[in-house]
Amino acid sequence: MTVGPEKGPEAFRTIGELAQEIGRPQHILRYWETRFPQLRPLQRAGGRRYYRPADVALVRRIDALLTHEGYTIRGVQRLLAAEGASRRDRAAPLRAVRAELQAALDEDC
Repeated sequence: MTVGPEKGPEAFRTIGELAQEIGRPQHILRYWETRFPQLRPLQRAGGRRYYRPADVALVRRIDALLTHEGYTIRGVQRLLAAEGASRRDRAAPLRAVRAELQAALDEDC
């Protein structure tokens, strides 16, 4: 594979580019997509994957947890699921305020 000019941090990456960046084969990234529901790259016609910056950051984090931190696949799944639940819990009060504001606006109309 030919290495092109360096992409910016906000650029989308193909599975080949990302695999090369983290030093893992492409099939590992495809496997991780089956194990981590948070990892959902865009798929174009023909199944070509494009990883958004958030996907790239998640792949790097998964790789670091598995490689350097000693987590298992199951351990990383649990960690990411707990973080997702924590984020949803923090958003609940904001959703309640939004619903109250919407109700107040509906009353005014």
